[in-house]
Formats: sequence, C-alpha cells, structure tokens
Amino acid sequence: MKNLPVRMARWSAVHPWRGIVGWFVFVVLCLGIGISVGTNAATTEDFRIGEAGRGEAIATEGGLQQRPVEHVLITAKPGTGKLDIAAADSAAADVAARMRKLPEVLAVTDPVRAADDTAVRVTITMKGPELEGKEHVDPLLEQSAAVQKANPGLRVEETGSPSISKGVDKLRGDDLARTEMIALPVTLITLLLVFSSVAMALVPLLLALSSIAAAVGLTMVASHVFPDNGISTNVILLIGLAVGVDYTLFYLKREREERARTGGRLSPQAVVELAAATSGRAVVVSGLAVAVSSATLYLADDVIFSSIATGAILVTLVAVVSSLTVLPALLAALGMRAERRAERRAARGLAPKKRKTHRTGPGRLTAAVLRPVAKHPVATLTVTVVGLLALAAPVLGLKLTDMGRETHSRSIVAMQVYDRLNAAYPELKSMHQVVVRADADRSPEVTAALRELAADVKDDPRLSGTSRLTVSPDKRISMLQLQVPHHVSSDKAQSSLKDMRDTYLPETVGRVKGAETAVTGDVARYTDYPTHQEQKLPLVIGALLLVTFVMTVWAFRSVVLGLVGIVLNLLSAAASLGILVVVFQHTWAEGLVDFTSTGSIGTRVPLFLFVILFGLSMDYQVFVISRIREAALRGVPTRKAVIEGIGSSAGVVTSAAVIMVTIFASFAALHIIEMKQIGFSLAVAVLLDAFVIRMLVLPSMMLLLGEANWWPSRGVRRARRSTEEAPRPLESVS
Repeated sequence: MKNLPVRMARWSAVHPWRGIVGWFVFVVLCLGIGISVGTNAATTEDFRIGEAGRGEAIATEGGLQQRPVEHVLITAKPGTGKLDIAAADSAAADVAARMRKLPEVLAVTDPVRAADDTAVRVTITMKGPELEGKEHVDPLLEQSAAVQKANPGLRVEETGSPSISKGVDKLRGDDLARTEMIALPVTLITLLLVFSSVAMALVPLLLALSSIAAAVGLTMVASHVFPDNGISTNVILLIGLAVGVDYTLFYLKREREERARTGGRLSPQAVVELAAATSGRAVVVSGLAVAVSSATLYLADDVIFSSIATGAILVTLVAVVSSLTVLPALLAALGMRAERRAERRAARGLAPKKRKTHRTGPGRLTAAVLRPVAKHPVATLTVTVVGLLALAAPVLGLKLTDMGRETHSRSIVAMQVYDRLNAAYPELKSMHQVVVRADADRSPEVTAALRELAADVKDDPRLSGTSRLTVSPDKRISMLQLQVPHHVSSDKAQSSLKDMRDTYLPETVGRVKGAETAVTGDVARYTDYPTHQEQKLPLVIGALLLVTFVMTVWAFRSVVLGLVGIVLNLLSAAASLGILVVVFQHTWAEGLVDFTSTGSIGTRVPLFLFVILFGLSMDYQVFVISRIREAALRGVPTRKAVIEGIGSSAGVVTSAAVIMVTIFASFAALHIIEMKQIGFSLAVAVLLDAFVIRMLVLPSMMLLLGEANWWPSRGVRRARRSTEEAPRPLESVS
C-alpha cells in the first residue's frame, strides 16, 4: 500500500478537486505550450532513404532537387466530340500567362500537345521544397478554375503532387471525422452496458479525450526533436482512445469490485486506494510496456515511424498519468456525492436506495468456454495453435510495396485528372534521375558519359526515349532525367531501374574516374523504401521480442511467463497478418472492405502491426496474469487460480476488446489504403488476442505448466507454504 500508484491515488482521493483542477491545468498547459512552439514538420530531407535518398541529397547540393510540379490538362468536354485544338492552344496560353504572374511559380513550360491531339498540357514548377507545394497550390488552382470558367466548351483541370497531396489530406481529415462519429458513440454505448451509469460511462471517454488533447500538445513540442510527418495526430487518436479507455476501464472495474466486496463499509477514498493497490500497478506496467514497445520503432530509422513512435509513447504515458491522478479524484468525488445523496434520503426518512450488485466471477458464456479448457487443456491448446498457424500460413506469400501515388482513392478529383493526364502523356507516369557528382574540371567528361547513357537507353521499350540533362552552376553536379511510361509499381519500371543501376550506369558514367553516381527518381523511391523496411524489420522485431520478455519477467518475476508472452504475441500477430494477406493481396474482398487491391501490403503495415499489437496485448496479459497471480499469492492452487483469474477478468477484457475493435475497425473504413490495412489488421489482431489467445491458449498453457509458470520466482511457493502452515481454527467441542 506504499507504492507510487497507491500514494498518488491516495492524495487524489483525499483532495479530489485539487486533482481534477490540476489535471485540467495540465491538459491546458500541454496544449498551450504545444501551440506556442508550433509543430516542426518533417522536410524532404527527412524522408531520404537508400540510394534514392543519397541521389536526392547530391542533386540538392547542386540546386537540382525535385520541386513541386503541377500540370494543367486541357481536353474536350465529355460528349462534345473531338478537341478543338485552336481553342485548347488559346486556353493553354492563357493558363501559362496567368501562372507566370504568380509569386508561388518558379517556371512554366510552353504548352505541349498530346501525340494524338486529344489534349494540351501546361507544366508549372513551383518554388520551395517539394513537400511544401500543397501549402501554396491554392492560387494555382484558382487560376485554373478561372480559365475553365472563361472556356466553358473545354475541360480545364489541374493535377500534380501538390494538388494530390492537398486532396489526400482533406480526404484523411474527412475520414477521421467520420471515424470519430462511429467510434465515440459505440464506445459510449459499450461503457453504458458495462456500468449501467451515464456518469461512470462518461469518465473513461472524457479521460481518454483529455489525454489525447494533452498528448497532441506534447507531440508538438517533441516534433522539434523528432520531426512530425503529419501522421502523429492520427496515431494519437487511434492509440489514445484504445489505451485511455482500457486503463480507465480496468481501474473502474476494480473499484466496483472492491466496493462490492466491502459492502459499503469503507469510505470512497479507501475503496479507491484499494483499487489502486491492485489495478494501479497493472496500469503502470501495461503503459510502460506499450511505450517501450512503441520505442522500438525508432530503430526503423525512418521519419514516419519516429513520428508514430513519439505519438504512441506520449499518449500512452499521459493516459497512465490520468488513470493514476485525475481518475481516483473523480471516483472519490462521485463516491462522496453518492454518500451525500444517501444522507439526504435518510434525513427525509426515505429508505436507502438499493445498490446494484456487481458480479465478480465469470459470466455464463465465460464459464462455458473455460469448462472444456479446464477439462481438456492439451486438446484445446493443440486445436487453437494449429488453427492460428493455419491463419498465419499466408504470411509466406507476403508481398511488401510502398503505396505509391497511383494507389490513392479516385474520389480525390486530382487523382481523376492524374489518370487522364497519364493516359494522354504516358511518359509522365514516372522517371529515373541519374545524378553524378565529380570535380568541376571533369564536367565535360561527365556530360559526355551521360549523353552516351541517354543514347544507350533511347530504344529501350521500357523507357519513353525522352531525356533531359541539367548541370549545376558550379559544374560539379549533373543530372540526366529519363521518363518512364509505366507506373512505379509495374514490372517494366522496376526492371528498368535494376538495369539502370547494374548495367547502363556502370558501363557509361561508372567509367569516369572519381565520379560519385546514384539513381533516384519516382521508381527508385518506390523501390528503395520497401527494401529499407525489409532490412530493418528483423532488428525491430528482435528488439520487440526482447522488450516483451523483459517487461513480462519484470512484472511477474517469471522467465516462463516471459517466454509464454513472446509465443502468444507472435501467434496473434502472425495470424492477423496472414488474414490481412488473404484479404488485401487478392481481389475477392474488394467489395466487402471497399478497396482496390494492389496485390501487396503497405511496407509500414507489418512493423506497425507487430509493435502496436505487442504493446496493446500486454494490457490484457498484465491484467489477466495479475489476477491469476493475486489468487496464487493468496495460496490458491495454480490450476484454480488460472480459472479464477481468467473468469474474473474476462468481462473487462471483453469490454475493452470490443471498444478497441470498434476504434480500429473504424480506421479500416478510411479511403487511404495503408491506413485501411492498419485498421483492419489491428481490429483482427485484438479480436484474436482477446477471444482466442486470452480465453483459450493462455489458460491451456498455464494449466499445463502448473507451478512451473512462476519459475524462478519463489513468491507463490512462499505464499502457499504460509497458507498451509497457518494454524487452523480449533474445532468446536460439543
């Protein structure tokens, strides 16, 4: 009763209004400080990976870096027949004139007709870094709209990286607003069913939302160390709702049990203190497990995963703090309010309001599930493990790719224009950029070698045959741009990159003494990122397994349970990833889940799934095994303790799982394919973890292991000896 969670809960329960006001001040301060310092957004440099990233760095050194580019496409209006070339040329000239006047524009090309005269395009290069284009594209879109208005007989449209990124951000925002409209009401309804009280149901939701608000502010501050790539808020919402409600739910459940056990004989403050003595430690251990597991994402050496890790760590730790500070204060305040109501009823001569009794043992369904597990643990374990391995088998056919621009939803207008632009000008689909750095006096030799390279690939059917050579003002950096008339994910684009790096480049520029070369561009970016992730995956998963083992051993002083935790987490993660492969790498589920299959899984999904699932599954594991260990420390035989612990925790684990699945499943409704895959896989993983792993596999394994569960800890054995050696009460003599 003297550990930190209990001391914090005791203070908050004794001074409830100080605790509540203090929490409110903390949230406001976090948000205020975050807003005042602002968000340090990730720059183009932060996204550089592999040879493609090295090539971009060399190009930037010479001022040849890739810039935000927009295309204005002029075609015939649907149903009007053939394009009026004269009218299209006039409109294109108007577009070019308008764009050249804008301060956001660096350069505008002359109008270019499509090979079959079905379209005319104007290409606009914007000022500033590539990633910042979306922030300044509105004036360009306005001018395109003005030209469209002046030429009602034509279709004047704009697309490009900035306008597509802007459309993706808007779609993501609309989707997230929709998920909140789904997740929040379902969470509230679930909590109402659990607690049968509006006040008690609102507490977890309000604490989770306030934790999310505080974490958003703290993430703004942290972004000055770990740049934010724009996805951290999504992660904070996703993880914050899940763990925030979970931790509060565990605490509230225990508080109700202690209140029922003591029969109302203890004050609200004492009941809260008892709940903190048991569930408080479990919440701390669970929170630390999620935070440390999330921290392994830093090993991926990628700005996106660093941003995800920062958001997940901060929102989890804030949720833990809320459950140890403001939650006890709220429970004590609500308890004292109930006592005052009871006193007023007594003063008016009314009978005390009948308290609702709360079940502490397993429900009928849980008891029905545990009965065969207890009788046949070997059969249960064998069947469930074989089933999970069967679900995991499709992982052997896992194909990871970076989700390129062409995978974005066609509900984005700029993506519809993108398709029409690529149909009229297939050479714009992607490109290779051959970058060379050499001493200035070797510039003529480098230029000659690059021209030789361009001549060698001119007739390659995988390329468009068009090229552009640029040289930096100091003559040290040269770049040859080769257009690829295929999407980056196509086999032709991929094979052309391999040949460019392995054959064409070594045989030409590679012969220039002292020249440093690299191939970057759209295809190289798409290829190098998955390769980087595949290289980092074993490192992150290895660190994750080590963290899971160490955290479990630290929590329960048992090496055996540490190994059990690793096995269980691997089973649930592998099975959910197998289901993800079956659903998303094929086309049969496109209508059910509302997506267009790319035949692959996003490169970020497996890492995100493993890390977040390992962390979140520790919530259930710590809570369930804590209940089992409590019973064992009371001297209850391990077999009985397993059934008792699983049964008493099943209700809250089920409720928490339903809430988590709802939150994750709502993300599966997003239009962005990678977020959809993440939401779907996490929802499946939580379902498997809560209803298969914790209800069937875990109890089966622990029943079979028996006393070995606690090795090498002697705490349970000492407790059992103390119980056996305790003096029995004297028998009455008649």
